Amino acid sequence: MNDLGINKFINKYGIQILTFEPLNKYSDVLIHGFTTRPGGFSKGKSAGLNMGKNKDDPGISRNYELVCRVLDIERDSMLFSNQVHGSDILVVMEEESTSPFENPDSQQGYDGLITNKKGLTLVTFYADCVPVYLFDPEKQVIGLIHSGWRSTLLEIAGKGMRKMRTWFGSRAADIIAVIGPSIGKCCFEIGRDVYEKFLSELPFSRNYIYETGNGKWKMDLQGIVKQTLVNNGVNSDNISISNLCTKCNTDLFFSYRAAKEKTGSMAAIMQIKGA
Repeated sequence: MNDLGINKFINKYGIQILTFEPLNKYSDVLIHGFTTRPGGFSKGKSAGLNMGKNKDDPGISRNYELVCRVLDIERDSMLFSNQVHGSDILVVMEEESTSPFENPDSQQGYDGLITNKKGLTLVTFYADCVPVYLFDPEKQVIGLIHSGWRSTLLEIAGKGMRKMRTWFGSRAADIIAVIGPSIGKCCFEIGRDVYEKFLSELPFSRNYIYETGNGKWKMDLQGIVKQTLVNNGVNSDNISISNLCTKCNTDLFFSYRAAKEKTGSMAAIMQIKGA
């Protein structure tokens, strides 16, 4: 991790929050971050800065307090996804009311959130899946997309781009995209069933799947997500990849595949600053 590339860490109050330089350029209008594991108040299998909405973890509320202090956001501004590894995306318009922090389960079944509402903080959750940040600086629209392998197969990132165009008039050429930390091609091993699904439903994915010689394959999910965005008109030069593998860096991230059991979650966070 000597070459941090687009990754920049905020170290404050005993925790680390990852930000990305392509989005930091818009810090006058945009707040964003990706939480990491160190610090925090959670114990046991989710020890650290667990952001998952696990009602059995008494440390989570205090973890949110820390993160909100670091990013200077209000807890009550947060809108959460409730992910099911599908392709449904919730769109919230500027004039709509939204649910407060205390009622996070009201947004059931969405793996993506999009809004143009200033001061509304979007939050999605990860422990190996691919976080996708979308920002249209022209129309002032943001999106967070949770793209595990099932959602990647459904091309959810491309669907997010199309929703931004349909609902807000965003042009693909204006979109700034960041693909955050997730399980990398170094570690994401799949079996024949998943391999054949991708070749059948996403033929271009063949370029991002590598045979290991033991009846298994390695898959570059981040590469497939990037190509999906390109296929939907996003300029390749406007798409950045964090290149941090969650499974390789368990001191820094929660990883479901590394833990081989339920573990904590990181959160992707994004807000257009309020007036």
